[in-house]
Order: sequence, then C-alpha cells, then structure tokens
Amino acid sequence: MDIIWLFVMLLGMLICGVPVAVALAGSSAVFLFANGTTPTMLVAHRMINGVDSFPLLAVPFFILAGNLMNTAGITERIFNFALALVGWMRGGLGHVNVGASVIFAGMSGAAVADAGGLGAIEIKAMRDAGYDPKFAVGITAASSTIGPIIPPSLPMVIYGVVAGTSIGQLFVAGFIPGLLMAVSLMIMIAIMARTRGFERDQAFYWSVLFATFKRAFLSLLTPIIIVGGILSGAFTPTEAAVAACAWALFLGMVVYRTLTIPRFLRVSFDTIETTAVVLLVVGAAAVFAWILTSNRVPEQFAAGLLAVSDKPWVILILMNLILLAVGCFMETVAAITILVPVMLPIAVLLGIDPVHFGVIMVLNLMLGLLTPPVGMVLYVLSRVAKIPFEQCVVGTAPFLIPLVIVLMMVTFIPAITMWLPTLIYR
Repeated sequence: MDIIWLFVMLLGMLICGVPVAVALAGSSAVFLFANGTTPTMLVAHRMINGVDSFPLLAVPFFILAGNLMNTAGITERIFNFALALVGWMRGGLGHVNVGASVIFAGMSGAAVADAGGLGAIEIKAMRDAGYDPKFAVGITAASSTIGPIIPPSLPMVIYGVVAGTSIGQLFVAGFIPGLLMAVSLMIMIAIMARTRGFERDQAFYWSVLFATFKRAFLSLLTPIIIVGGILSGAFTPTEAAVAACAWALFLGMVVYRTLTIPRFLRVSFDTIETTAVVLLVVGAAAVFAWILTSNRVPEQFAAGLLAVSDKPWVILILMNLILLAVGCFMETVAAITILVPVMLPIAVLLGIDPVHFGVIMVLNLMLGLLTPPVGMVLYVLSRVAKIPFEQCVVGTAPFLIPLVIVLMMVTFIPAITMWLPTLIYR
C-alpha cells in the first residue's frame, strides 16, 4: 500500500472529527492490514514501547501539579501579585495576564492548564474592568503558549524522549525564548493600549505589592524548587514533577487549607483522564512514526528538502512553514512523536543542535494551539469566556505577530537558545 494513502486516511479521519489518537491508530492499522506483512503483536509492542519511558512519568505529575495549583487557589495568589507588580501600566491587566503566565509557566508546563486555570481569573478581571472580550481572550491565549517554553515543559519532555536529547538542557534552553515571548507580547499590548486609549487599571503602591508578594511567596517558590532542583542536580526533570506535586499538595492542604479531600479526588480523576488521552496519543503516534521510518519516509523527505536548496536558512524556513501547517491540524504530542524522526536528522545534517531544534519545533507547535481548525487553547477559552470560537480567532490574530517575530529570532540566532545550556551543561 502506497504511503500516500496513509496520510490521506489520517487527514480524512481528522477532517471527519475522529479523535487524534483513534485517527493515528486507525490509519496505521488499515495500512498494516492492507500490506499484510507485519505481525499484530509487533504493533502492540510498538505502542507499549512508545509509552514505556521513565521521562514520560513527568507527564502525569506535571498535569497533576497544574490541576492542584488551579484548584488550591495558588493561581489566584499569583494573579494578584502580578496585578500589584504591573497593573499600573497602560493596559495594565493585559500586562498582568502575561506576567502571571510567566510565573505559572514555571509550575505547570502546559498551555491548556494555563488557559483553563489562570485564563478564567484573567478574563473575568479584564471583563469587569471593561476590556473588549476579544482582546482579553486574545492576550490570554497568546500568553498561555509561554507555559510550554519556560521550564518545566510537557512538550519538551515528549521531544526529549523521542529525540533522545537531554531534557534538562531542553528546559534550560527554553528560558530565554520564553522571556522574549513575554517581552514581545507586552510591547504589543503597550502599542494597542496607546492606539485604543486604554487607561491604567490601578495605581502602584509598595504596600500592596509587599502584601500580595507575602501572600503569594510560598506559591512563587514553586518554579524555584523545580528549576533550581534540576539545575543543581538535586533531582531529574521527572523527579521535579513529583516535587512540584508534593509542594502543591502541601500548600493546598496544610498551608492554605483550600484543597479538600473531595477536591483532591476530583483533581486526581481529571489528571488520570488527561494523562490517558496524552499517552494514548503517544502510543498511537509511535506506531505511525515507526511505519514512516520503516518505509524510509525520513530519507525521502530529507532528499526532497535538500533538492529545493542546500542553504541551511532556506531549509529552516521550509521546516518552520511545515511545522506551522502541521500545528494547525495536529495535536502537539502527536506532531512531535511523528515529525521528530523525520525532521531531526535533516537538522543535524545542517549542523543544528538537537536542543536548538527542539525549542524551534515546540515553539512552532505552540503557535498551532492558537490557530484553527484544531486550536485547543482557543476552544478552551471559548468555553471559559463564553464567546464564539470565531471571535477567539479574531482576538488572538494580532498577537501572533510578536510570537512569529520571536520564532524567527530563535530560529536564526542560535545563541538565544543555546547560551544557557552551553554555560551550564557543556
């Protein structure tokens, strides 16, 4: 069976609304059945092998940590601190939105957790202050993509597993690009605030800043514990996820006493459900990726790209365009699992460090969360804000400009990504 039909079946299933995991597994199963050369047990082995990884244990624990922080009221404390810190600027709540996402990014590592948890607080506050709902949703969606770039990061964990690359180095590599994303979004907010006549939302008071900092201090220690523990060698990225959960449980149950047993059980079941979905996608994508590899698709793809041009910058632009296009249609985890075996060898051939390429890939796919038809963050915020999906798309569109500029900077200035990993690990 021609490999093209595999992609036709996958695309057809996705267009028909079939879940990503089922579409990947179903198209792979039909392809293998039509060829009739692969034992059934080998398929099962590939799926199990795809999820049988120690680093992947970080996935459920980071998901749990994000859910615990949202449920225990930690996100509200972070938001109030960010409000006291930057709320005095023009378009203050927009800047607060970005600042809170940067802080929360150091805790959860998931864009959807940021959008679903912080997003509800941020959008309500911006609506109450009289901001246009489309603007509120747009900046909330854009800032949530910072979460998987600044460490810790769930997509970086998946990439590290598939690419066989140091997850610690990937985490560190995302720090500066994540801060650049935040700065670029705040510049965009400042421009829009001036052109649309936004006022300052509140005055700056040292007493309020100190009070909110004191209230949020223990919550703000979370990213320090996670990142500091990884950098110091106290624990691995996987163990860091467990430490984040333990700290969130301690804060929620012992310190703040906002996390009750029924709430904890509900959070646990939500985490199990989300983890099952993620790992099912990883397993199905592992089979799909294996089919591509065994049919020499990576070699053919590399030859096709190199036939267009042998200049690295041209190839990088083409790869960025492919990743952006894939991100519009495919869930992040599946895209990473399928595309890394195809694209990474080309990147290495061009002299691009796997860590640098990992940040490029994840950043591209994060932009896919902000674009239809998949746009998972947009669907979440559409429900949170109770506005049509189309309005979410319109509100988010202007914020894609600064994010694409940062993507180009990260792509063509390797030092932005590689300076910290080289300084710490090499």
